[in-house]
Amino acid sequence: MAALLDVRDLEVAFPQPGSGLFAPRPSLRAVRGVSFTLGQGRALGLVGESGAGKTTVALAVMRLLDAVGGTVSFDGADLYALDAAAMRARRRDLQIVFQNPYSSLDPRRRAADIVRAPLDLLGIGDPAARAARVAGLFARVGLRADQATLFPHQFSGGQRQRIAIARALATGPRLLVCDEPVSALDMITKRQILDLLAGLRDDFGLALLFVSHDLGAVRRICDEIAIMYLGRIVELSGRDELFARPRHPYTRALLAAAPSLAHRRSQGRAARCALAGEPPSPIDPPPGCAFAGRCPRATPKCRAECPELAAVGASRVACHFPG
Repeated sequence: MAALLDVRDLEVAFPQPGSGLFAPRPSLRAVRGVSFTLGQGRALGLVGESGAGKTTVALAVMRLLDAVGGTVSFDGADLYALDAAAMRARRRDLQIVFQNPYSSLDPRRRAADIVRAPLDLLGIGDPAARAARVAGLFARVGLRADQATLFPHQFSGGQRQRIAIARALATGPRLLVCDEPVSALDMITKRQILDLLAGLRDDFGLALLFVSHDLGAVRRICDEIAIMYLGRIVELSGRDELFARPRHPYTRALLAAAPSLAHRRSQGRAARCALAGEPPSPIDPPPGCAFAGRCPRATPKCRAECPELAAVGASRVACHFPG
């Protein structure tokens, strides 16, 4: 079956100030040739440190940022080839849940109005159908009917994120992009929201693109995981394969450092692999592997040649010496 979302060689760059009035302006290459596919009813996690480019990928997929190269195809149509009217019509199939439930909701609008807003903007249904849709979504995400008239400040963080999820589901999307949706929540609420998202995926056949730095959260909800480093995918694997046999040294370091996987490490199934130093500048990346400066196994070849993402067992890994 063809993939619902097909991202090929995606490039995103941000112009930076020049050193002088007539000096050329450097570019910060936030995303450098990222490719992946996502099928209906499947969940793909994008994982990496801050600055890896994972949120930029998510926003570019939604066409909330402009790409400078590559393609983003949704259900066979190149989103970047659509004009403004066609993209607006396509919006009902692609929705996003942002990271911070305290800033992603309009504080001046009541909860029901927030959830109904996409229906109003896209002209979906009549007023009675919209009201019924909002009521059904409130019940599905675990909110009470009497909370519909409340303002965002009257809800907890987890309840606000439930409102944001209900708003994203209002148009009946086929792809839901989740940008760090649980990072601002406590542990118990985080698990509740992850279980809610997993249930919604199963109930509605949603495709989930799940951005996170929390490997524990990704392990709980995703079928496949893409590890990103300095704008590139360095390992792409099924969930069970990645946690059982991490191939890239950066992946192993992330697994060893993840607080949510502390119990797994205590049972001796993950070797300790501390990261030293900082990632190189995305404005002037090194010629070889971007991770070479922090990798304990780097060789002159690693510093000179950039490895391509290639099949290694059941995974795809960008490393000259995958373990």
